[in-house]
This record gives sequence, structure tokens and C-alpha cells, in this order.
Amino acid sequence: QVQLVESGGGLVQPGGSLRLSCAASGSIFSINAMGWYRQVPGKERELVAAISSDGATNYAESVKGRFTISREHAKNTGYLQMSSLRPEDTAVYYCNADVRSWPYSSRVMSYWGKGTLVTVSS
Repeated sequence: QVQLVESGGGLVQPGGSLRLSCAASGSIFSINAMGWYRQVPGKERELVAAISSDGATNYAESVKGRFTISREHAKNTGYLQMSSLRPEDTAVYYCNADVRSWPYSSRVMSYWGKGTLVTVSS
């Protein structure tokens, strides 16, 4: 089993910054892609940013130039640096990781964290 735990959410004023972390633990041989998603009540969960195992990144248009995704392979941890936050960034942010658990199996499974709430308000 693999667990993902997000941290770093909270209340921030418009224009402010937050850094989210996602720590993966459990049966991990390697992590392929990691991603951050967000969801507000009544809407579908949407991709915010993703990073591949070799560091390639992609971002939603709405966050380009404001958010930066990164990861530390040795720590099995991913990050989302959020700057110039806007009220419309308010959401529950979820971490996702595609994990290969065993060296003798090529099977990759997708895991989700429970989310961390980010509120952007004055």
C-alpha cells in the first residue's frame, strides 16, 4: 500500500504565496508522474500541474507563470509552489502519484491523497 499526505494548505490573502507538499510512503519502488489537482464544490476535479519522472512539467493555463511544481525523488515528495494567489484558486488541492511498488513487477497504480484546503481571501 502507498499513502500520500498533503500539507501546507491554509488561508492566504490575494497576492500571497503558499507551498504545498505531498509526501509518499509505503511500498514504493519508483514514482512515475506526480500531479496536483484541485476541486471546488459542485465542480469536477481539475489538473493544476504535473511532473514526470524526468522532470517534464505541464500546467493548467490558469496557473501558468504563478505555480511551480517540483519533486525530490530521494524523499518521494512533491511540491507545488503557488504565488500571486487569487480568490479563484480557492479549492481543495489533491496530490496524485503513479507508483511502481515492486522491482519485479512493472505494474503501476495511481494513488490519491486526502487533500488540503487552500483559501484565498482578504
